[in-house]
Amino acid sequence: MAAPLAAPAGSEPVSPPDTVLSPKKRSYLRKHPAVTVGGILLLLMILIAIFAPLLWTVDPTAISTSRRTRVPSELYWFGTDMLGRDIYSRVTYGARVSLLVGFSVATLASVIGLAVGLFAGFVRWADGIVMRVIDGMMSIPPILLAIALMALTRGSVQNVIIAITIAEIPRVARLVRSVVLSLREQPYVEAAISQGARVPRIIFRHILPNTVAPMMVQATYICASAMIVEAILSFIGAGVPPSTPSWGNIMAEGRALWQVRPHIIFFPALFLSITVLAVNLLGDGLRDSLDPRLAKSL
Repeated sequence: MAAPLAAPAGSEPVSPPDTVLSPKKRSYLRKHPAVTVGGILLLLMILIAIFAPLLWTVDPTAISTSRRTRVPSELYWFGTDMLGRDIYSRVTYGARVSLLVGFSVATLASVIGLAVGLFAGFVRWADGIVMRVIDGMMSIPPILLAIALMALTRGSVQNVIIAITIAEIPRVARLVRSVVLSLREQPYVEAAISQGARVPRIIFRHILPNTVAPMMVQATYICASAMIVEAILSFIGAGVPPSTPSWGNIMAEGRALWQVRPHIIFFPALFLSITVLAVNLLGDGLRDSLDPRLAKSL
């Protein structure tokens, strides 16, 4: 029998090219389409915010009285407002404000609320004191609390972030506390306590990892809520300064001409709705994929 031909010296077997998505990833995307759709829409908005100067925009604050309230056309894609400013440029740059507020509030509220929830849930003597304060804050709607806090300061993006963060912390703290209360009674936590493990080790080794999944889902909802609250604050004049292009400011400036020039409000409202929808879809998809009970039913 003839021996098989040997490969030429110095040559290596050629492996088939890698596919863009592995079968496991394709299966995940098929089972969780909300994550795919929400992630793509949110990524698109992030790219618009980052590359706003490169997307055929002009100065969003440039005023021109000769081109006031122009309707959408080839020259002005989204039309112009009462001061002749290009609405397309203002909407594109406004994505930066909304996404900055949403991501910043979600991050800060999650970190602070996580610390408060861990402390209240694991330290029994502090639970009653901390949660009474949290209950008092939760009795006030977040938007009203944010308006009250903004009334004490001047309008700026930083103050808006701080005000909305304070209003959102109780939601995170209460969620984390409920998770910790159920985890601290688990056998592995009791075993760690019986072996003399210190409280910081128990929290960071056994409690904290199990709060990541619900925290990720809650952070997406907080991000969407923060963008809506920021738009409301700007719409009523209690948010970012009017000179800063934000979706809430654009809608506030166009409400007087809503009946004759609806495009001034339509385009920022459309971008805000798409962004909030994307974040909510991402949160719903993460909830379905991270919850074992829901994952089994899919």
